Amino acid sequence: MAKKNLPVSEQVPPQNTEAEKAFIASMLLEEDALIRGLEIIKKDFFYDNRHQLIFSAMQDLFEKNIKCNLITLSNYLKEINKIDQAGGIEYLTSLFDFVPTAAHIEDYAKIVKDTFVLRTLINTSTKIITEAYSGVQDVDGLLDRAETMIFDVSEHMISREAYPISTLVKENLDLFEKIHARQDRVTGLPTGYIDLDNITSGFQRSDFIVIAARPSMGKTAFACNIAQNLAVTQNVPVLIFSLEMSKEQLVQRMLCSEARIDSSLMRKGILSDRDMGKLIQAAGILEKTPIFIDDTPALSIFELRARARRLKSRENIQMVIVDYLQLMRGRARYENRQQEITDISASLKAMAKELSIPVIALSQMNRLIERREDKKPILADLRESGSIEQDADLVLFLHRDEQYDDSEEAKGITDILIAKHRNGPLGQVRLTFLKQYLRFENYTQKHP
Repeated sequence: MAKKNLPVSEQVPPQNTEAEKAFIASMLLEEDALIRGLEIIKKDFFYDNRHQLIFSAMQDLFEKNIKCNLITLSNYLKEINKIDQAGGIEYLTSLFDFVPTAAHIEDYAKIVKDTFVLRTLINTSTKIITEAYSGVQDVDGLLDRAETMIFDVSEHMISREAYPISTLVKENLDLFEKIHARQDRVTGLPTGYIDLDNITSGFQRSDFIVIAARPSMGKTAFACNIAQNLAVTQNVPVLIFSLEMSKEQLVQRMLCSEARIDSSLMRKGILSDRDMGKLIQAAGILEKTPIFIDDTPALSIFELRARARRLKSRENIQMVIVDYLQLMRGRARYENRQQEITDISASLKAMAKELSIPVIALSQMNRLIERREDKKPILADLRESGSIEQDADLVLFLHRDEQYDDSEEAKGITDILIAKHRNGPLGQVRLTFLKQYLRFENYTQKHP
């Protein structure tokens, strides 16, 4: 019977024991090859149990600072009573003559790694199939676990190496020299707002960032402005999940901001020829930017993470914005809304770490703030605040006295309150808010 017609359970898993043997033989020939081999391959990558034992023994000898040769390797395997399971002395001896040179160790490593990944995919798929056949009730949960398992498999294809500190120091020194040359302190993704970047050093990879405010303070405009600043000036890919507004509404706001056109005139259809010219110019700028918008309503956290993973893989997105957190759904049924928000918040933090990018979530605030004399928000004002406050690396509050004060002095001013900063100082930053353009700018005394 042809192999392709055999049931999957009866087929031999993908493997190449010759490549495994050649890889180990190469490690035994040269110390440099041994060190390199220990960096790029793990014990579990081998299909042949003998090779797993031998590789593990070589790793132990290396950690004990014992030179690895036929005598030391065989003696160590005898000491741990694994010599027979490793194939015996004859098999060990055959390894030393199996390849003439260690020059091709990288090629052997790729074959070993590739076949391991194929076996892992088969095992992962089998687990998913078994769960699917078991009549699982939580289909969304299964889909999320399946995507996570497949994503974990892809991580094996990424080389995670041990780097000498000399290399790391040089790379960081190069980074610091670039920062010094720019005369700024931004080590993360720059928001485009100088005073904010001076405090935060930009939005850092793996950070979960919460931007919160009461309605009409400009949360969405602020987040979109950050996305535009990154995409237009830095060509950084940004993914926006717009759960409140349609993609058309969001793009219209971005166009008005970029063109500095009064958004109310656009809604009313009152546009001059000059306005149209500015909009066309703004459209030419925005259409070239790597901004991606998903306006699926009531998106669940597992759906959002799955889509973010795909865009990270396909477009190398460097930032995710969620507008806004309380409109998302969790992965299961919860006793109360607070438990659901806790799950969503923790999942967004996990996604930031998993994708190694900043994840920004816009958040509502409690109405109780309106009853206080001092309207400036504090962490306790976050709606369902416990988990959000705990998970967030950075919490920014938008506050505009203009909402409560009709004086000319308050007009057009927004304060960004840095209420939590896990890895830096707290503080307050003032921005100019051009409400008619839905545009935030670095603070100036005069309003353009």
